[in-house]
Amino acid sequence: MDLRIDHVTVAGRDLDQLTKAFSDAGLPVEYGGRHSNGVTHMAIAGFRDGSYIELISTLEPDTESPWWDSPIHEDGGPCAWAVDVDDIGAVSANLRDRGIHVDGPSEYERTREDGMLVEWDLTYLGKGDPGSMLPFLISDRTPRERRVQPTGDLASSPIVGVDTVVLGVADLDAAVRRFETAFDASNPTISENDYFDAKTASFTDLPVILVEPNGDGWLADRLAAFGPRPVAYLLGTEGHDDVQFLEIDDHTSGPLDGRKVEWLSVSDPVDRPYIGLVDVEG
Repeated sequence: MDLRIDHVTVAGRDLDQLTKAFSDAGLPVEYGGRHSNGVTHMAIAGFRDGSYIELISTLEPDTESPWWDSPIHEDGGPCAWAVDVDDIGAVSANLRDRGIHVDGPSEYERTREDGMLVEWDLTYLGKGDPGSMLPFLISDRTPRERRVQPTGDLASSPIVGVDTVVLGVADLDAAVRRFETAFDASNPTISENDYFDAKTASFTDLPVILVEPNGDGWLADRLAAFGPRPVAYLLGTEGHDDVQFLEIDDHTSGPLDGRKVEWLSVSDPVDRPYIGLVDVEG
């Protein structure tokens, strides 16, 4: 199954603080509005391939959220991912036939700051928070450009869009089997990674890298606090040698899954860089 990343989500207690962290790292963000649940609101860093990073929080600090309540109120940062599908009803039925727990499709909406209504359908896969392990499915009912457009100068930036989700798991073998069942994944590449101090698994045709901690440390602590879910996102770039096009000097780099990753300075709210750049040329 071809998985096209629609968007990824970063949760925290303070949406303004998240917005500033991304803007300071050279990723312009625009306020996206309130969700129809009346509890959460969001901002977007949109890229030219149509994918985006969603920053989400609650309108009121102590209000329980129907989505990602723990990552929001405990400043969990990366928390979910979604893939775009053309026929959400058919894909949902196919996954249900494979034995995947399916909730949906269901209708959702939000109102932009300019009053424009945005409507879409969602299907959640698995149990627990949507998009925490398997991605949730999304399909637009109103024109996609109502939901997302490139923000600021990202329309002409070397950044193409969200390329890969790095997903923290406690049991790599079980996670591999889950992706094999859901998406016909096969023959994962297994390796070790120093940045995450983890054993990793990746698939040729899926935009996800699974990481299992080698022992105690921040990744194990995160899994204990939030369970399996994204721990980092990689943005695909073309036409550059490093991150200097963002005019950002504060960054680190290192290999992951055979590719060099330039980790940007975005560390709020988890105190560790979680937005990386990878070359997609060729």
